[in-house]
Amino acid sequence: MDMEPQGLLIFLLIGAIAGWLAGVIIKGYGFGLIGNIIVGIVGAFVAGLVLPMIGVAIGGGIPGAIIHATIGAVILLFLIGLVRRG
Repeated sequence: MDMEPQGLLIFLLIGAIAGWLAGVIIKGYGFGLIGNIIVGIVGAFVAGLVLPMIGVAIGGGIPGAIIHATIGAVILLFLIGLVRRG
């Protein structure tokens, strides 16, 4: 996988925004910049697995990628919250 610097920067920026938004939606889960990037990127993978299973498709482009990754990150943080409580 050979990613251009601009593509990598956009990828990390989308992850950071999605992780931050998920932390705002699910209160009490702030992980800092690096943590938000990781949560956003993992959330994008989670959404990539879960959303097609339930028949949800989100538009393309950067706004669609942010929404997609944010939904996955919210799911991820919700599951982390369940494990921590349980």
